[in-house]
Amino acid sequence: MKCVYGCRNTNKEGDFLKIEKIRIHHHGRIVHGLKYLPEGEKKWPMVIFSHGYNGSKMDFVPTAEWLAGQGIGSFCYTFCGGSKKDESKYPTTKMTIFSEKEDLLAVFDAVCGWETTEKENIFVFGGSQGGLVTALAAEERKDKVKGMILLYPALCIADDWNTRFHNESDIPDELEVWGMNLGRIFFESLRGFDPFEHIGTYDGPVLIMHGNQDQVVPLETSRRAGTLYANVEMKLFSGEGHGFSEQGTKRMEQELLEFLKKHIT
Repeated sequence: MKCVYGCRNTNKEGDFLKIEKIRIHHHGRIVHGLKYLPEGEKKWPMVIFSHGYNGSKMDFVPTAEWLAGQGIGSFCYTFCGGSKKDESKYPTTKMTIFSEKEDLLAVFDAVCGWETTEKENIFVFGGSQGGLVTALAAEERKDKVKGMILLYPALCIADDWNTRFHNESDIPDELEVWGMNLGRIFFESLRGFDPFEHIGTYDGPVLIMHGNQDQVVPLETSRRAGTLYANVEMKLFSGEGHGFSEQGTKRMEQELLEFLKKHIT
């Protein structure tokens, strides 16, 4: 595994930030991401942002830029094959939630190795499918993850697809879902998999945020997840669906910052 760096500076709303384009090589794939740091030669707390289905590293860039103004670094990346905007050339038809978990684990290990990282203050943030992947990955790095933030985590994905495809013979070789083609391996890999049996041993602080009008991931999914963690905060967003409004996003960022400040050593 190696990282390739390129650097530029930008001035946004009066806050001077450092931005680095980064590639992380692992398992024959290349994760493309952006590292956001406040200006200054020191170590910083870091938040790793994992996007949802067919999203990209750009989805949480505004939040990453804002956090840099608060003295907190971030890394935003795109899952290999997890988006039509992915630059890795890894086919979307080969992507699974487990290949995405490998991506996140490789990203986490890379972030741990950066000289600019406060290794005792690395947080993981995942939205929707990225929330599912984040919850799974945190179990494997639970001694190193300082805190976890889940934004309407799609812990229902396996159940949804196993309900649709009752038998393995029902699974197509390829299927377009929300503008992106998935391969048979995506659905086959979920057969018999219950994510709730693979989460909950992470005992660090957890923040779950979910809208009560979510029509994609039922609110009950997050409530069930909340019962599994020893140290969890649940924040309900009234009137918000799967993907928050501008007002909801601003509240999400404030809840995130409050959580980070509470738990940064």
